[in-house]
Amino acid sequence: MARHFTVVEANALLSTVRPIVERMVERRREMRAQLERQEELGGITKTNGGGFNPRLPADIDAALQDAARDVSACIEELTGLGVQVKDLDTGLVDFPAERAGEEILLCWQLGEDEIRWWHTLDGGFAGRRPL
Repeated sequence: MARHFTVVEANALLSTVRPIVERMVERRREMRAQLERQEELGGITKTNGGGFNPRLPADIDAALQDAARDVSACIEELTGLGVQVKDLDTGLVDFPAERAGEEILLCWQLGEDEIRWWHTLDGGFAGRRPL
């Protein structure tokens, strides 16, 4: 059975969760940038590749793999705390909780000061309601 958080417990855990989520979002952004570089590189190599640095594909691949490993580590760290990762790009996470005997999710997104929202298990971000 998953751990259930109270609002107070979840808000207290934000001091630990926030920097992990910040790193996850930043490293995910890095992954997207490296994927864009790979696409651009594909265009260069299809044309002629003039002035092309032969180490570039390996450098991009290494940076992409490094960022992906770090994102994965962040997800594992958050999951280990009992937090559910919902969106890598926006830093959206949920904390399992109970409300009037019903299982719910306390919802927090990077940039918010504290947890002020909740939703049902199948409600998702669009179904967020104020606490």
